[in-house]
Amino acid sequence: MLKVANAPCSWGVIEGIEGAEAKDHHLSHSDQAEREGHSQYRQVLDEMQETGYSGTELGDWGFMPTDPARLREELQARNLSLIGSWVSVYLHDPHRHEESARDAVRTARQLATVGGPTCVVVLGNDAYGDPLRNRHAGRVTPDMAMSEAMWEVFAAGAMQVARRVRDETGLRTVFHHHIGTWVETPEETRRLMAMTDPALLGLLYDTGHCRFGGGDPVAMLKEYAARIWRVHFKDCSPDIAARSRLEGWDGVTSIGHGVFCELGKGDVPFPAVRDTLQEIGYDGWIVVEQDVLPSMGTPKESALRNRAYLASIGL
Repeated sequence: MLKVANAPCSWGVIEGIEGAEAKDHHLSHSDQAEREGHSQYRQVLDEMQETGYSGTELGDWGFMPTDPARLREELQARNLSLIGSWVSVYLHDPHRHEESARDAVRTARQLATVGGPTCVVVLGNDAYGDPLRNRHAGRVTPDMAMSEAMWEVFAAGAMQVARRVRDETGLRTVFHHHIGTWVETPEETRRLMAMTDPALLGLLYDTGHCRFGGGDPVAMLKEYAARIWRVHFKDCSPDIAARSRLEGWDGVTSIGHGVFCELGKGDVPFPAVRDTLQEIGYDGWIVVEQDVLPSMGTPKESALRNRAYLASIGL
């Protein structure tokens, strides 16, 4: 029986987006929230539980309590499991590999302590942080890819981080193909998987990033069946994706216009994805992610509709 979680990004807590709008409207990190007497992370957890989800990702480091005992208490009070966390890394820069490994291990220790050995560390290369890749998100061409030398550095960095996470915490690491980063397209995902150890680095399969990045979600699922250790369900609006390409929006702008729409309202074939997950024997978590910029939409209502959609297809 597949278990369904959600993530703070569905409430506007999106790793890697630190623009003016985010700074103005971002849900506060826990230390700031405490000083202001708010604690908005509790609202996110409350609404996840109230809308029918069983687990959560961690979100930006510091958004939820960094004290393991306190975080465990908050999650247990809502019967939520901690299942993983994105970590922004800089795998294209060899001078930042050690920094990336330290950040990943820090997060992994929290995950292992609070969530246990089935948690995964999700590596993503500084989402929307590279001007070229962010500017062309959703319409990357082969000439925008990394050079041979960059690929070698990138793959070596991924292996270094994943090895440190395994050796120091026992957790597994997955890589997230993601728009606006150096690994967005099906070809780039294929290249990284071919250059890395399948026993050490898995793939986080994300339906929406696959679709907007030019891939076929069902074909991708079948191709990487043995390496998919975590699944994100995200939909993609074909109309907004087309506008993004026509008008030349960057990745953040595309999100702001709702390219990642509610489940069932885009063109990701979720029933076929469900069937393929069953065929390959996937029995892990499905994480709903509907990326929204802070102050965009009504997260709780969207979370409820997304959960109802999944229930309608038997999940």
